[in-house]
Amino acid sequence: MMVSSCSLLSTRAIEVTAKPMERKIVQPIMPRELDLSAPQWIVVNPDNWEDQLEKIRVQEGELVFLAMTVPDYEVMSLNMKELQRYITELKDVVVYYRQVTTEPLNTEQ
Repeated sequence: MMVSSCSLLSTRAIEVTAKPMERKIVQPIMPRELDLSAPQWIVVNPDNWEDQLEKIRVQEGELVFLAMTVPDYEVMSLNMKELQRYITELKDVVVYYRQVTTEPLNTEQ
């Protein structure tokens, strides 16, 4: 019995080439812009209490009070600014990735 290895077989040179492949990246549709309605703010204080109460009853027929302190209003305002900042930064990220994935590849041919 004869033991042999692969060295008895002839060898061939293998040529390896690489070229970039284009990927099709589906771009999501951007959501529609916000369409918010502004609430009507009425400042009620001891001086205009009765006038505002009657005005609201005539306009709405029903009266509900929501109270907020000045520091709580400031917190609400800061929260709205933080939401605005977050949405703006998130939109910038989406726009960046949209640009990066839609620009043609810079390849030398």
